[in-house]
Amino acid sequence: MSFNIWVDADACPNLIKTVLFRAAQKRQFTVLLVANQLISSPPSKFIRAIRVSGGFDVADDYIVQHMQPGDLVITADIPLAAQVINAQGFVINPRGEIYNRDNIGEKLAMRDFMESMRDSGLASGGPAAMGAKDVQNFSNAFDRFLASQRI
Repeated sequence: MSFNIWVDADACPNLIKTVLFRAAQKRQFTVLLVANQLISSPPSKFIRAIRVSGGFDVADDYIVQHMQPGDLVITADIPLAAQVINAQGFVINPRGEIYNRDNIGEKLAMRDFMESMRDSGLASGGPAAMGAKDVQNFSNAFDRFLASQRI
């Protein structure tokens, strides 16, 4: 089965990109990094950086417009994840959480709730910094996905 891996690269941690780069070289699949800024990537026929114009959700829109059913998208952006799932794609966030039809509605609701809490000043901050456990969780989820695709 052939698929691409799309990375919402503006916010994807370098540690996660490194995991993806190594796997792409070893298993020979395509990783597409989409961002509105220059993203460095190693020279490889399996890795391509795509720079889109600046603006709100331009990279997200590019991914949704160009991905195919069965493609994998790496993102922590919940609305983007929902669009990918609706387009029959797969989603893993950089901390290894898999988004799917069973949990995306709850994730969207929680995101909206937290956004309203932050807007009203009742909550602040974001997720903790990436750690080794997060990278391991991502690697495990990614390996499970590749195994399910027989890659």
